[in-house]
Amino acid sequence: MSTQPNNPLHGVKLEQIITDLEAHYGWEYMGYQINIRCFTSDPSIKSSLKFLRRTPWARTKVETMYLEMLSKRR
Repeated sequence: MSTQPNNPLHGVKLEQIITDLEAHYGWEYMGYQINIRCFTSDPSIKSSLKFLRRTPWARTKVETMYLEMLSKRR
């Protein structure tokens, strides 16, 4: 197994990313920043995971939002 020292998302599951973002920002702000229905209409972790696993462009936006959140925490 190779390590990825320059990849801050290595080892972080998508479910953890969504959970951390929701706890930090809340669904309303997340839906405002990334206008996808799984954040704006009856949001849940399950529906978000289902959508983001099938939609690469949305997953990229969520991962970017997560990295920005981490950089602001430091």
